[in-house]
Amino acid sequence: MNFRLLIMAKTLLSSVFIAVGLGVLCFAPSTCSGQSSDDGELPELKKAAEKFFRKSVTPFIKTYCLECHQNSRPTEAGLSFTPALDTPGHAAFSEKWKKAAARVKAHDMPPDGSEQPTDEEREMFMQWQDTIKYLSPKDTGNFVIRRLTKTEYGNTLRDLFGVDPKIADALPDEVSGEGYLNSISPLQLEQYLSITDEVLNRVLTHDGLPVRRSQASSNDGKDVSHAIDVDDQRRTYAGLIDLSLFVEPPVPRADAHETARSVAQSLAKKIYRRPASDTEVQVLTDVFELGRQSEMAYPAALRLMLKAMLVSPQFLFITPADDFDNKAEIVPLDDYQLGSRLSYLLWGTMPDDKLMTLADSGKLRDPAVLKEQVKRMLEDPRSRALFDGFGAQWLRTGDLRTKTFDLSKFPEMTSEMRSAMYDEVRLFFQSIVRENVSIAQLIDSDYTFLNENLATIYGFEEAIKGTEMRRVLLTDKNRGGILGMPGVLAATSFPNRTSPVNRGVWVLEQVLGDHVPSAPPNVPALDKQDQQSVANLTLRERFELHRSDPTCANCHRLLDPIGFGLENFDAIGRWRNQDDNGQAIDPSGELPDGSRFSNPQELKAMVAGRLDDFCRNLVKKMLAYALCRKLEGYDEIVVDELMQAIAQDGYRMQTLVTAVVTSYPFTHRRAQ
Repeated sequence: MNFRLLIMAKTLLSSVFIAVGLGVLCFAPSTCSGQSSDDGELPELKKAAEKFFRKSVTPFIKTYCLECHQNSRPTEAGLSFTPALDTPGHAAFSEKWKKAAARVKAHDMPPDGSEQPTDEEREMFMQWQDTIKYLSPKDTGNFVIRRLTKTEYGNTLRDLFGVDPKIADALPDEVSGEGYLNSISPLQLEQYLSITDEVLNRVLTHDGLPVRRSQASSNDGKDVSHAIDVDDQRRTYAGLIDLSLFVEPPVPRADAHETARSVAQSLAKKIYRRPASDTEVQVLTDVFELGRQSEMAYPAALRLMLKAMLVSPQFLFITPADDFDNKAEIVPLDDYQLGSRLSYLLWGTMPDDKLMTLADSGKLRDPAVLKEQVKRMLEDPRSRALFDGFGAQWLRTGDLRTKTFDLSKFPEMTSEMRSAMYDEVRLFFQSIVRENVSIAQLIDSDYTFLNENLATIYGFEEAIKGTEMRRVLLTDKNRGGILGMPGVLAATSFPNRTSPVNRGVWVLEQVLGDHVPSAPPNVPALDKQDQQSVANLTLRERFELHRSDPTCANCHRLLDPIGFGLENFDAIGRWRNQDDNGQAIDPSGELPDGSRFSNPQELKAMVAGRLDDFCRNLVKKMLAYALCRKLEGYDEIVVDELMQAIAQDGYRMQTLVTAVVTSYPFTHRRAQ
């Protein structure tokens, strides 16, 4: 390809990305408005919520909050309740209400020196959090046409072309799910172009002919100039793309155009994960004609067209298929987008032939069919993506391989040990999913997965040999479940010591779903204490000294008991009875509600006793991850509905996953 054509092709491909991208948001299915479960009680619940707000919450805000948090003066912490008093159910205030409730619950607000509410008034304000959802209109929330993550992008290229997913490693790392950054920078677009070139060089020559398998696997992405023999052209290259389409042109030229159009339709359905529209096919054939006008051979022009597909928004984003009915406000997802949303959640890659066939027939959206597909997909090895994507993010173990540890204190934290710690949590999570047992076993179980390396942390080094992870029965009741796993304990520690605060926050927020207020400004860190005066104190005693500051006391009375309940586990999860100073560890604690525990086993039992809270939190986090946005407003009512179905089936894990992917916001979207 000459320099002039390179410039023209690159300009056209960038223009295709921008022009087609502007139209992506205009696609939607042409079906009538969808419904969730029976909403007959909602009007009455809304009236009750409005009355509760006017009678109880509004006086509370005016008495204890409005003096500092109103529009007529500089607001404290950037929070104003003035607009919330007029429209308390607006989605914009959802997060503010949660933060306010957490502060009131922790007795951080109102601040010392201000008039204080009674315990009954504080409890009333907390009850408001369970009522506010009824003020929200029925809605699916913001509809995110999201970009494929780095992992999903690499997996999809693997499935299409048989290349190693690591081909996408040059892309920046990113956090998927709730709060996912959905944009594409000019630098990323350049990276996508570069990766696309590398993929195509591995499967096609620059003349557009298929590459021999042996040559493709050995060229490492460099220029390949040898095509396969004619007899081998009728095959696929270890992926879904049929490279036998890239053959010499038919004659006359008019037939070449029509054949290219047919090829565009065939390839686009696989690459876009849905049928291409007439407009999209026309754009692709225009790219093909550009190549032909620049004296490119027929297969080379097809290669240019394929490249346009691979840098298009339709490939890089999960886009809808059809035009929508302007009269509908909420519409069901079309079957193709539903299939992609489901596949990327559970498998981290594109839909397989079964999902595409169901989408072709319009049957995938049928609830019974969708549930059947969820079960099938969770039994497939590719379902490990549910942990690698969602589970690792939820349990905060995703960064374990790169987390910094003081290797002078913890030389055991090799790359092999970190991988084993991660795999223990992953395999345990997957076993709960595939065996479809109660999610209570995530908290308290009698087994785990170990290899020789990780067995040293458990004290099983004599019994377990070899690098292979295997299922191991546990008899120590302090172990078993995510609270006692070295990967989780290490992820919530500092590089050189445990962190009762981090562990306490992790249990409250990641497990039980409580909102923990952020630390007040200018609070001195523990390492700022006079080291000589605290040299002989236990970590618990140092925290008690820290809590003597009234600014710190309220939050720490929630966090510290839980964190110290896990203090028998050191920073990498080994059991110990003495701390670094040789002092005996006291793992006992008392929670604000008066309940007591004396060891990790009893703490686990208390957490497991809040199974409904744990389940609700897991449902909310998975739903937010699946929707790629924060939950708000009507989502809370949806979660209530899902909780009923999950509880009735014994809190089983597959029931939870199925409830999420068959839920109203997962299967529907806004038309505008």
